[in-house]
Amino acid sequence: MSSGRTMDNNRRNPPGILLIRSIRGKDWSITTYRYVVLLVTFIAYTAYHASRKPSSIVKSVLDPDPSANSTGFSPWPVGDVFIERERMVTSSSLDEIDLKKGKGWAPFNRKDGTSKLGEIDVAFLACYSIGMYVAGHLGDKLDLRIFLTTGMVGSGIFVGLFGMGYFLDVHVFGFYLVMQMVAGLFQATGWPSVVAVIGNWFGKRKRGLIMGVWNAHTSIGNITGSLLAASVLQYGWGWSFILPGAFIFLSGIIVYLFLAAYPEDVGFPVVDGTPVKVVTLPQDEEAQKLKEHLAGNGQHSDHKRTSGSKKSIGLLEACLIPGVIPFALCLFFAKMVAYTFLYWLPFYLSQTAIEGQYMSVKSAGNLSTLFDVGGIIGGVLAGYISDKLRARATTAASFMYIAIPSMLLYRRYGSMSKVTNIVLMMITGLLVNGPYALITTAVSADLGTHSSLKGDSRALATVTAIIDGTGSIGAAIGPLLTGILSSMSWDAVFSMLIIGASAAGLLLTHLVVIEIKEKFSKQSSNEQNNLAGSASQPLLSDQNE
Repeated sequence: MSSGRTMDNNRRNPPGILLIRSIRGKDWSITTYRYVVLLVTFIAYTAYHASRKPSSIVKSVLDPDPSANSTGFSPWPVGDVFIERERMVTSSSLDEIDLKKGKGWAPFNRKDGTSKLGEIDVAFLACYSIGMYVAGHLGDKLDLRIFLTTGMVGSGIFVGLFGMGYFLDVHVFGFYLVMQMVAGLFQATGWPSVVAVIGNWFGKRKRGLIMGVWNAHTSIGNITGSLLAASVLQYGWGWSFILPGAFIFLSGIIVYLFLAAYPEDVGFPVVDGTPVKVVTLPQDEEAQKLKEHLAGNGQHSDHKRTSGSKKSIGLLEACLIPGVIPFALCLFFAKMVAYTFLYWLPFYLSQTAIEGQYMSVKSAGNLSTLFDVGGIIGGVLAGYISDKLRARATTAASFMYIAIPSMLLYRRYGSMSKVTNIVLMMITGLLVNGPYALITTAVSADLGTHSSLKGDSRALATVTAIIDGTGSIGAAIGPLLTGILSSMSWDAVFSMLIIGASAAGLLLTHLVVIEIKEKFSKQSSNEQNNLAGSASQPLLSDQNE
């Protein structure tokens, strides 16, 4: 029986870790495993986001606009931040554009080229959102390491195939549409899987801060993808897809070799949602207590028990977990606001005079990345505050409410000066992306290990998929509405963003009230205990006398 268990354990152990064990002659500590898990999942999702950026970089090549002054694009931090827009386009610059861009790429260089590029974006996001619900359920049923590897390798292949259209001289719109749709389905495997893995390895106490720092991979992936795509753009736009595609493909191989998705698979039992170190000692009283505690929490005392003995729950059961629906709906509006900035901020900046001057398209693209920098800080700050207060909903709602005046200030005073624009943009990025990062990471992991679940149930990936899948629908709707409203006025767009931020905060009202009540009840009980303790001290002192 034990030999069969050992064979199953070896099958689930990552090959790279088995090789390192054989070379070292001993296993890693639980701390080392956690660091490796953080690093590998960080690389994995950096690669996911990097592989999504080429389409935004290559749009100006597929459907060129000579008056947009977009030659020689180098994204921040390589490119300059502020470059004034050229007032007129010379014949020599037009020749340079035509030489570099080949006058666009059919079918995207026609009158309906811009709408075709928009259709590809919407198709990608739609398949991503739909695929998220399926991927989350599959992630809890299948081995997360194999599932994540499959998604990354598949993403790399189809992102690369989109770029191969350049080398194969493909001018059929359906080809590019299908490539993006299939890539969107494979991309849906990423987020539920990496959040589930982090949730498996880290308990709730410092999960917010750890995941806040870890969530920087989103912004770093965006910047990395821009740099990779732009660095080879001059050799042909196809390379801008193939290079990020190769990056996520190779990152998938790293995941397969080194990611221990479950603590149990490498010999660490889980107690109260946290993996613990098992020390081989005689059967003393403490060892017996640990054994009883494991059994009491639905855990087998055998630390070699693998993840295969767990069972997943369905989508409906996951939706019934307290807090899942409110946070999912909150993220719908939070992502609607965040992705509107992500997709439209460069265009808004190029259309807005700062200190009386309009900046170039490439300068607007460079400047907009500072919104992501603010988002990194916001994710860390929101995670830290929610850990300290032990109030995820209150933290998320507070950030969304404070984001409302920050967006109003940015709209009103962002054009006064370059410094004011940068400061207000980073503050807005901090407040908008903070709750978005918190909900998609720590909150999803908390709810996926909720106390209402049985000890042997697995819901991390499913819960993450429900929350982020619902949020991704908002991510598609926000930019779509912006395209309509911006033709009226930018004030209409900011009104939509304010309504979205207000709705996100209001949807968490019930959970905020519950958290505040729990805080007051704990505080009053502590005060009563302190009073009882102080009242008993004189009696004790009298007895001692």
